[in-house]
Amino acid sequence: MAKKDEAQETQEITAPGFNPTGFLKETREELEKVVWPSRQQLISESLAVLLMVILSASLIYLVDNFFNWGAGKVFGP
Repeated sequence: MAKKDEAQETQEITAPGFNPTGFLKETREELEKVVWPSRQQLISESLAVLLMVILSASLIYLVDNFFNWGAGKVFGP
């Protein structure tokens, strides 16, 4: 009898199909486990990301202009 119940449980777990209510329940449970940052932490880390993006974009811009200048010197105007 126990094997029959065990087989039924595994069949329920691996049953094909999408269960929207189960999905939403599991999603809510996972979101409750998340440790959300404080407001101050969110602001400081967002500013750090923006600063790094600006610095990276500036570096790429400068390197691009340098190679453009170099190509102009080698291949002419």
